[in-house]
Amino acid sequence: MKKRVLAVVALALVMSMALTACGTGAKESEGPFKVALVYIGPPGDLGWTYEHDRGRKAVEAEFGDDVETTYIESVEEGPDAARVIRQYAQEGYDMIFATSFGYMDPMFEVAEEFPDVIFEHCSGYKTLDNMGTYFGRIYQPRYLAGLVAGSMTEVNNIGYVAAFPIPEVIRGINAFTLGVRDANPEATVTVVWTNTWYDPVKEREAAIALLDAGVDIVTQHQDTTEPQKAAQERGALSIGYDSDMRAFVGDTVLTSPMWNWETYYIDTIRQAMDGKWETHQYWGGLSDGVVKLAEFSPKVPQDVRDLVADAQKAIIDDDDIFCGPINAQDGSVLVAEGACMDDAGKLSMMVFVEGVVGTIPAQ
Repeated sequence: MKKRVLAVVALALVMSMALTACGTGAKESEGPFKVALVYIGPPGDLGWTYEHDRGRKAVEAEFGDDVETTYIESVEEGPDAARVIRQYAQEGYDMIFATSFGYMDPMFEVAEEFPDVIFEHCSGYKTLDNMGTYFGRIYQPRYLAGLVAGSMTEVNNIGYVAAFPIPEVIRGINAFTLGVRDANPEATVTVVWTNTWYDPVKEREAAIALLDAGVDIVTQHQDTTEPQKAAQERGALSIGYDSDMRAFVGDTVLTSPMWNWETYYIDTIRQAMDGKWETHQYWGGLSDGVVKLAEFSPKVPQDVRDLVADAQKAIIDDDDIFCGPINAQDGSVLVAEGACMDDAGKLSMMVFVEGVVGTIPAQ
């Protein structure tokens, strides 16, 4: 799924920003432009896959009969993904999107076999003339959500249900913690790992463990709403993820860093239909609208909303949240005053910032 950028991936992604452009000709055959999407989970997860499927539906609404879409859900990463992607290519689909990091090598393999089909891989780093990559800077709204949590905790201890110990997840924890500490220097963020992306039972249990330990706000990196439900049942607050989880749980969800694939899918498919698509490595942020912060719960006071609005404007105006001084968890300097971490550093991040309580397990 988002999934999943490792340290070596980071360097490859940043160093290959100078891409080989290759315009792809417009569809010549009659009939609708055919688009297929491969999902790691079900659209009913109310998180990651749900948002990709909302993007697919937006494509259908935008193009009507000119575009035909289909999808397959819960495809395992690995050889089975190659079979699924290859089948879509053989069936004459013009464009195929794969929405999990683990689909990268299978998609690359199939893309080499079908040079006239356009392939798009979410979160990876391998490209071909007919294969591009796309992802979003979700750490930006993570930071904004941290401002909310830091402002509203009453016990100065916030819980974070973490997925896997990889740079993407650690980057999100750090961005959230920087927001928490900018709003409330006394607050800390306690991390519990589940080694899951979508396991409602494990993620609920992890949230309950954090609540038992005394946190009063819970957030997570996984695709389920169970941590939010657990918090609500305990009379605690939460921050959602992936989608606007307040819509599914209620006003105890203060806000959610969320994905918004609609514009990206519409624009990219239009480029392909017009013969203007070129291979690329896209990593968009708040300024592009591919990531955003969901609407606030009525529980969020106006002064906190104003704080977030000012910070969001600064980020969109090319400020960066990973600018110094930032200390690592052990107190050493991670980013010096006056310096900013580059994309390679963000994408290979494997150390916690000051304010995080917990350790990073060995991979």
